[in-house]
Amino acid sequence: MSFASYMAKRIVRMVLSLVAVSMITFTLLQMAPGNFADIQRISAGAAQFGGAGTEDMVHAFASRYGDDIPAWRQYLIFMKGAATWDFGPSYKYPTRDVQDIIAQGFPISATIALIAVAISLVIAIPIGMFAALRQNSPADHGTMFVITLGTALPNYLTGVILVVIFTLTFGILPSSGWSGPEHMVMPILALVLGPTAVLARYVRSSMLETLREEYVVAALAKGGRQSVVITRHALRNSLIPIVTVLGPLLASLMTGTVFVEALFRIPGLGLFFAQAAASRDMPLLMGTALFFALILMTMNLIVDLVYGYLDPRIRAAGGVSRWRSQKRLSRQAA
Repeated sequence: MSFASYMAKRIVRMVLSLVAVSMITFTLLQMAPGNFADIQRISAGAAQFGGAGTEDMVHAFASRYGDDIPAWRQYLIFMKGAATWDFGPSYKYPTRDVQDIIAQGFPISATIALIAVAISLVIAIPIGMFAALRQNSPADHGTMFVITLGTALPNYLTGVILVVIFTLTFGILPSSGWSGPEHMVMPILALVLGPTAVLARYVRSSMLETLREEYVVAALAKGGRQSVVITRHALRNSLIPIVTVLGPLLASLMTGTVFVEALFRIPGLGLFFAQAAASRDMPLLMGTALFFALILMTMNLIVDLVYGYLDPRIRAAGGVSRWRSQKRLSRQAA
């Protein structure tokens, strides 16, 4: 399989997956009780009134937000615009288009995710190495217990604990906002725990497998210094599988900060997604859901390409090495 064929198949698969995600999201939105017009009427107190005034208001909201249009037609209208990256105006923010809201909120979510993953890597690699080099020892079991606890603890619960400690008890950090470095501390700490635990487990598992490889055993048997063999050979090759989980992990943090952003009132994409779901804002909910899915699929594709570049066996199986060889031969022939 050539590299171009491989990319074409992946792109077609991504497009079909995005269509499936849009259909599932729209169907669930239609099945959810209430709609944007009803929620706005209740919020405005219109439910307290009866008679013709209420009926007129119902019709006015239905006409304004397209609820009088059949659901299948609403979906087709939205997808027609989505094909050209035009999701239309948000119901909740009628003066702003959904794509502009995404452009504003995504950099904030991406910043939080990138910093959290970087900190997680710095912490997880030494922990995973420490546990692997002391396999089945009390230190290994204790480390794995803490890591398992970190995996099981949801990030929003970690955020609540941090608010209680640093805001309510000591009063040294703000509990909401996004206007300075002090506002970044607790959200990032809330997101760091889970990825650190996941990456540490992968590092430990990969390290244990690499330490049993023949080239590592041979290097140690020839009198190589243990620290040199571990850092230059075992650790370097142990980190290759981490690429597999790192991409989806980063994408999940970029798209999965909904609870943390809502808890700390951070104007990222997660907060807009939560508001859209609560208010039944169809264009904003559909647009952010499709964007989340696109980010996750793109990161998976990048991981596959990077992993194939790092591992010659996968590169050969995927046809990438053949494509690179053909390109090199054509340059030489020219």
